[in-house]
Amino acid sequence: MPTDTAQSMSGRATPARENETLIAVASAHLISHFYMMVLPVLLPLLKERLNVSFLDLAFALTLFSIVTGLTQAPMGFLVDKAGARPILAAGLFLGGFAFVSLALSTSYPWLLLVALLGGLANSVYHPADYALVTNRISEERIGRAFSVHTFAGFLGGAAAPLALLTLADKGGLETALVCAGLLGPAAAIVVLLPRGAAAAGRDRTAQPAADPSTKTTTKTLGHIVTPTVLALTVFFTLLALANSAIFSFSVVALIAAHEVSAAANAALTAYLAATAAGVLLGGALADRIHRHGDAAAIGFGLSALAMLLVATLTLSTPALILAMGVSGIIFGLVQPARDMLVRRAAPPGAAGRVFGIVSTGFNIGGIFGPLLFGWLMDRGEPRWVFGAAVIFMGLTALFGLLEDRRGRRRYPLDR
Repeated sequence: MPTDTAQSMSGRATPARENETLIAVASAHLISHFYMMVLPVLLPLLKERLNVSFLDLAFALTLFSIVTGLTQAPMGFLVDKAGARPILAAGLFLGGFAFVSLALSTSYPWLLLVALLGGLANSVYHPADYALVTNRISEERIGRAFSVHTFAGFLGGAAAPLALLTLADKGGLETALVCAGLLGPAAAIVVLLPRGAAAAGRDRTAQPAADPSTKTTTKTLGHIVTPTVLALTVFFTLLALANSAIFSFSVVALIAAHEVSAAANAALTAYLAATAAGVLLGGALADRIHRHGDAAAIGFGLSALAMLLVATLTLSTPALILAMGVSGIIFGLVQPARDMLVRRAAPPGAAGRVFGIVSTGFNIGGIFGPLLFGWLMDRGEPRWVFGAAVIFMGLTALFGLLEDRRGRRRYPLDR
């Protein structure tokens, strides 16, 4: 298995310094998922304030995803060149500015500009976060670090609806937007604080100049956009499509297919909470195994089987909630193993670029998934929302198996 910057610096990194890095990365990831929910959660209030249609608002959400998708890979190159911390802090400041400015405007064109700025800010998080974790956390703790990072994102997304709607109810839309906007600069300060004089050089994730072989490898685009990286981009796209089915349409699909109402929200809550718990447990698992592709394949396959029950059977309310919870905890359990696959595919000094490229798959799935599942609902096929999620999870499992075989052919000692 190729060594990376973290391994080369493992003798110099201390647990305290690693914890500082992890706190900074987790804080940024929490805010990134919180910011992704700001516009969707506040859509009804924005519609009333701006006097526009839902289609107009949907275009703003689509613009957010498109800008992120187009800029995420280039941002990964910038992270590896300029360092992850300053880029991550800039993204947090930019996202915060966008939402504060929206509180001061009643113009629809300004909403589109906010969506553009928010999408650009959103593009920095995955390449910068993953570069910091990959380059700054020691080998024996990196699986757990990935799990904390992913858990923080789930936590931010889950907290956003309640926090934003409470703020809007108490102080109006402007209060909710301003408070949300201030979170970004606050997290940016956390990101920048660990940069003491002694750590400044180590915190930069730009490729090290001392190793000529590393410089040659990471400067060549063909050495970064490899078949493995492209396959992992497809892998992330399939994951995003499966997530889109559950996150965006599971409630309305459950109501239509299982004739439940309150239980639909309870089932989604069970899935999200179980996924978050699974992510934390999965970090320890990822640190103890070497065949991460096989682990991911087994996990996504079992999660798909649990979801298949929801797609094909008419379940009682307890059974429905249990099936969604079981699917969620297994799905979360293998998320850190997923991240380890990408880490293994990254050449030394190129973690930001590789994670930036493969994370584009999230945006591709986020753009096309809602269209597919909305079409299924319009055709009166709510069970196929879950059926499609099962198919995408199954394909993800297949990709995990193929990638594990490919990885063992490249690195036969990594067993």
